[in-house]
Amino acid sequence: MQALKESGVGCDRVFIDVSTSSGVAVITVDDSGENNIILIPGANAQVDESDVERLQQVLPLAKILMLQLEVPLPMVMAAAKAAKAAGVLVMLDPAPAQSDLPAELYSLIDIITPNQVETSQLVGFPVTDLDSAAQAAAILHQRGIDTVITKLGQQGAYCITAAETFKIPIFPVRAVDTVAAGDAFNGGLAAALATGQSLRQAATQAAAVAALSVTQSGAQSSLPTRDHLVAFLERQSLSLETQPAKPQPAESKQNSSIF
Repeated sequence: MQALKESGVGCDRVFIDVSTSSGVAVITVDDSGENNIILIPGANAQVDESDVERLQQVLPLAKILMLQLEVPLPMVMAAAKAAKAAGVLVMLDPAPAQSDLPAELYSLIDIITPNQVETSQLVGFPVTDLDSAAQAAAILHQRGIDTVITKLGQQGAYCITAAETFKIPIFPVRAVDTVAAGDAFNGGLAAALATGQSLRQAATQAAAVAALSVTQSGAQSSLPTRDHLVAFLERQSLSLETQPAKPQPAESKQNSSIF
């Protein structure tokens, strides 16, 4: 919380549960920067109806509600319903990976952002490349989700909506640690959409945020500031206001963004 406050993030709505520990993520990183994570939910597992009630108090001020599956699924459902009722866009990162999500939940999600493992679990077949990602994204779209973004590591990402499909570009960087890259992508996407950028623009910004995050070790400590992001995009001949450039091929596994 101290790190969040120092970064200007409001923490006045954070609830302290004195009956349990904070959640813990035990992370191992191999020589190529890939990671494996063991989760101990702690206070996350105690999220209940009272937390959804507190959420409803601030939804009138919100543009986007970001959800994931490290809290009880019934509370994810309740929060999504509350956001829908308030006219707030609902974005879900279906992590940790699960194969069985309630059919009703799909109809409540505006944007879903699974990685390869999570996508494979949701659709029941391996997702390994753009072709299989496109097939999986179409299935998730048919289940009621307007925008599906499948993250493919060094292969970039694939997006499908009712109006368009496109590949999200990757940015060549030297990967040090992939921890929090998916979270960085989601945060970059949500921040861009909240400022009115188009989906293509927001997805390009998200890919850039993810690329920057893998160049640093750690989770919170790897997330770039807006100034860092702007400077990076300028070096790529992009801006936060322009349309995205054509996708650039990665030089190698160690020199590509992974999220």
